[in-house]
Amino acid sequence: MPEAELLLRTRNAVGGGVVEMVVWKVPAPVPPAKHLFKYRLVFVRAGVRLVGYDNERGKGDHRHIGGHEFEYCFVDIDTLMSDFLRDVERQS
Repeated sequence: MPEAELLLRTRNAVGGGVVEMVVWKVPAPVPPAKHLFKYRLVFVRAGVRLVGYDNERGKGDHRHIGGHEFEYCFVDIDTLMSDFLRDVERQS
């Protein structure tokens, strides 16, 4: 079976905190997702996650904003990045 391909790994200082983005292209969707991407995007300040987007087996695409969790409708990687960075800007 083919392995996951790392597409992006960044870590940058933003708004007094740290933004880390990691995206892989996977050989098969991570259920219940239908797309071929696994991702973990997070904005942390003073040890507290202010914004997080991820997808995990059994849970699917979702986002964390200020301690609350919401479903996320994945469209494509560009939209994912745009949505995440918009939420980071709102929290920074």
